[in-house]
Amino acid sequence: MFTSYDIIVVGAGHAGCEAAAAAANLGSKVLLITMNMQTIAQMSCNPAMGGIAKGQIVREIDAMGGYSGIVTDLSMIQFRMLNRSKGPAMWSPRAQNDRMLFASKWREMLEQTPNVDFYQDMVKGLLIEDGIVSGVITGLGHKIKAKAVVLTNGTFLNGIIHIGEKSFGGGRVAEKAATGITEQLVSVGFESNRLKTGTPPRIDGRSLDYSRMEEQPGDQEITGFSFTNTPKPREQKSCWITYTSQKVHDILKTGFDKSPMFTGKIDGIGPRYCPSIEDKINRFAERERHQLFVEPEGWNTVEVYINGFSTSLPEEVQYEAIRNIVGFENAKMFRPGYAIEYDYFPPTQLKYTLETKLIENLFFAGQINGTTGYEEAACQGLIAGINAHQRSRNLEPVILKRNEAYIGVLIDDLISKGTEEPYRMFTSRAEFRTLLRQDNADLRLTELSYRLGLASQERMDDVIKKKNGVEKIKSILNEISAEPDEINPFLEKITSSTLTERQKIAKLLLRPDIELSDLINSLPRLHDALKEFPAEIIAQASIQVKYEVYIEKEKDLATRMSQLDGLQIPESFDYKKILSLGNEAREKLTRIKPQTLGQASRISGINPSDVQILMVYIGR
Repeated sequence: MFTSYDIIVVGAGHAGCEAAAAAANLGSKVLLITMNMQTIAQMSCNPAMGGIAKGQIVREIDAMGGYSGIVTDLSMIQFRMLNRSKGPAMWSPRAQNDRMLFASKWREMLEQTPNVDFYQDMVKGLLIEDGIVSGVITGLGHKIKAKAVVLTNGTFLNGIIHIGEKSFGGGRVAEKAATGITEQLVSVGFESNRLKTGTPPRIDGRSLDYSRMEEQPGDQEITGFSFTNTPKPREQKSCWITYTSQKVHDILKTGFDKSPMFTGKIDGIGPRYCPSIEDKINRFAERERHQLFVEPEGWNTVEVYINGFSTSLPEEVQYEAIRNIVGFENAKMFRPGYAIEYDYFPPTQLKYTLETKLIENLFFAGQINGTTGYEEAACQGLIAGINAHQRSRNLEPVILKRNEAYIGVLIDDLISKGTEEPYRMFTSRAEFRTLLRQDNADLRLTELSYRLGLASQERMDDVIKKKNGVEKIKSILNEISAEPDEINPFLEKITSSTLTERQKIAKLLLRPDIELSDLINSLPRLHDALKEFPAEIIAQASIQVKYEVYIEKEKDLATRMSQLDGLQIPESFDYKKILSLGNEAREKLTRIKPQTLGQASRISGINPSDVQILMVYIGR
């Protein structure tokens, strides 16, 4: 029935879909196995993509030839650029999406991708021979051969759903858990643990009084996520903001004695930065209210998602509390919130390629590695899919560095530091965030993707055109000067120091209170010189000129860091023999087996003196 495949991808969530697409587009014959063909690319939690740092990741996926950015643009119902009041390093795109349209567009794109086959079944085990994976065993007993396997099991590995005192197996509500894989991997030497996440109740939007809430419309200008010319929505749907109250908190507390969080039924650690509502009112008892975002689920549904109200309390407590929220007095609940507990494998057991250290040709991506979020999962799937293809063809691996992409930061954090709670990306995790902006992801990554064979010639041509345009604009800004009499009226208006002599536009642009758009509107000569350039290219040139000093500083720091990352540590290196290292350092280095001195320096508990000792021992 089955031929052998180059790559088998297990699971069709965000990680699995990107892994399958990447490997197939590189030329591998791919089988995507999912327990339910109707839930491919399901948005299991909130119907949104992007956000702080996550938006940068989606743009990086797009620049690398992944599908998430295109699908997000095609299914968005609202777009906002977050952190506009801060510098461009912090700007983060975010979209509300039509949940059903998002999934259907993903499936449509996968079905139109040559080399992708689909099969609906549960994978209960792996075929492993002499420490090398050679395929999978399905629930129906099929043994399917492959050169490499990518596991993207999400929350399905021995998943248990909790609602109050009720508990039952499941990977998502109304979907069964996956069994067998954890037990097999532990038996061959892998370490596994448990994590927990949750989701809020879904509400009938017809039963809500939006006049009592704060409206949150989308931006007038829709930048979107993809660097391709995907169509954007002509109109947008608003989200809404409301708040809990002390009365709501008091009602929720009545269910604490039945909460699996507080009764000890849940062993797994939940996400620190997206806690349940009961966790929030317990940890932040001094706060009288918490903000809630009322998010529509799509164009053609009345279902709404209550962002900020994740809970596993009994249904009746959830319902009573919800009906005491402003605007929710007559709310009807479609389904209650719940918590889900599942297996994950601490990611220090992986290489930079996301291949496991114990089993050759076996790759992990997504929540199986301890991350949370669609975007974090999708970018891991992309890298795992690329490297599974490269490994099966004996080609060079693809590894993104910390100064090249947020994806590189995420993977380095996971394999160097590990995680004991669901890992979420933030801009603060990236020491090179001025370099890793959302606006320049194509300039950073498309050339690499093009060389691999993922990005098209058209994408590469667009990047070259953008680079050339930016350089031309920068030259113009360094050539044209503003005369005092033509610019001073504008400077007086914004209470900025006036000029006594002419000044280059590039120098004027260094003032924090001046944007290039202001100067274009105030100086006809500048307007005429730039009128042929697209707004995106003008904005990119403006950022590069305005933040040149900061960009160069980060480039210098990145160069210094890369020197340590260039110093390889032999895989057979025996840390236990180095008695000048402390016990903690020896234990962590032996367990994680860093590939470079740079990676070793970023392991928690490794200090600069340890790095100096290692440097001596490897021959520096």
